[in-house]
Amino acid sequence: MLARQLLLGAGSSLRRFSSASRGAVVASTMQAIRAGEEDVRQRLAQINEEVQKLLALKEQLKQLTVDDDGSGETAAAAPAPSKPAAASEPGNRNLSLKTPKGTRDYGPEAMALRQRVLDQVVRVFRRHGAETIDTPVFELKEVLTGKYGEDSKLIYDLKDQGGEILALRYDLTVPFARYVGMGNVFNIKRYHIAKVYRRDNPQITRGRYREFYQCDFDIAGTYDPMLPDAECVKVVCEILAEVGVGDFVVKLNHRKLLDGIFEACGVPADKFRTACSSVDKLDKTPWEEVRREMVEEKGLSEEAVGRIGQFVTLHGGTELIERLAADETLRGIKVAMEGLEDMRLLLQYCEIFQVADRVSFDLSLARGLDYYTGVIYEAVLLGGGGAGGGSADEEITVGSVAGGGRYDNLVGMFNPKRKQVPCVGVSIGVERLFSILEARAGGKTRTNETEVYVASAHKGLHLKRLEILNKLWSAGLKAEHSYKLNPKLLAQLQHCEEYQIPYAVILGDGELSRGVVKLREIATRKEEEVALDTFIEELRRRLLSAA
Repeated sequence: MLARQLLLGAGSSLRRFSSASRGAVVASTMQAIRAGEEDVRQRLAQINEEVQKLLALKEQLKQLTVDDDGSGETAAAAPAPSKPAAASEPGNRNLSLKTPKGTRDYGPEAMALRQRVLDQVVRVFRRHGAETIDTPVFELKEVLTGKYGEDSKLIYDLKDQGGEILALRYDLTVPFARYVGMGNVFNIKRYHIAKVYRRDNPQITRGRYREFYQCDFDIAGTYDPMLPDAECVKVVCEILAEVGVGDFVVKLNHRKLLDGIFEACGVPADKFRTACSSVDKLDKTPWEEVRREMVEEKGLSEEAVGRIGQFVTLHGGTELIERLAADETLRGIKVAMEGLEDMRLLLQYCEIFQVADRVSFDLSLARGLDYYTGVIYEAVLLGGGGAGGGSADEEITVGSVAGGGRYDNLVGMFNPKRKQVPCVGVSIGVERLFSILEARAGGKTRTNETEVYVASAHKGLHLKRLEILNKLWSAGLKAEHSYKLNPKLLAQLQHCEEYQIPYAVILGDGELSRGVVKLREIATRKEEEVALDTFIEELRRRLLSAA
């Protein structure tokens, strides 16, 4: 009976609780549902925002791809997407850090190697009496256009800047011609080392970049035939020999001779330059492909192309000049005979300059740029004869490292009175040289020029270090020390070994009280006490004897 009463009481209480709290439970549940819906809406909004960012980035990548293919406007000129700013905001973790296509960074070791090569190049230029100039990295676009033939499509255009249509310089030759013409300069022997820019297809491992250094040597003025031209060939040979990149050959040809050959083969005069640009590809492309291009794309006749093929496969020396001079098809063409006479004289001068064994008269050399008018040349590294004892003819070329020629009509385009100043020059492709030397480099390259390190043997000597350091700098010596007040001696000596610093001056209280310092030779670890008053002279003497 008691149990029944308890059950009835519990049921009554449960009915009263359910009735009272049912509304509160429903209200709480609805509130939770609404909060969940709000959270879903916020998440959907975030997802939509991220999708818009991705679409904007996709559009940017599409613009960059179009620019790289050269089939559209530059990315700089494209309209800004609606939401691109988020991709470039400071601290954006999704930013892909990389150098632009066709460029690279250079660390201390690479820069040490580059500087050494550039110093060698400048030494040769100065040996030949050249002086240097500089020109803007960008030019009016009209200054550059129409000078490079089919390569004009590789010029980097810049966005309109206040009404001036500009472009990055493609080479150093056209800016030099503009400088000579604009400044009424009638004779100058100049060198110029600077960066140029081309929207080319980069090949980093072969030293082919979109931003790269050129080292140019040019002689402007009216002089007797082939004297400046021969000196340019000599300069190329000296630089390549001094840098030490291995065997090379300087190919020589003449634009007048090429034009005479085209005329003899039946090529229309208005197609000489386009035929020349095709022949220029023979160093990288088989003759059959070049022949097909000349017929199918350039519109030359099969017969004319066949005749061209008989000439452009020839190379040699003085004997080839005599053979061509006796050719019946060329003897009646004045420009061809003028070109052969120049080549005969050039080879004679090369013999006197002792570079005849480095040059080759090669009719396949064309140099595709439109502004060349006379002798043209190109230096090519050789991979060496075959391991099986092949002949010199079987040498495999591994790349062009210098090129140039005569351009007598370029300056007149920039002179107000159209006065012509004959010019001849050569450009050294130092990026190619850098790549070869960098690949060959073994071991650690020294990246500093410090001659002596000022070290302290124990605490409390940083003021004396600064005093000694100042004396060394004032004496013109290259010195450094630790930027810690009390560095450990071992750490200081390890720094000297790591950075290949030849000497260290070690300070200690005991030695200073006796008026001496320790002079340590880092390579041998030999130490010797030297008088404080004369240690600079002793250090200088040792550095000079080691040089």
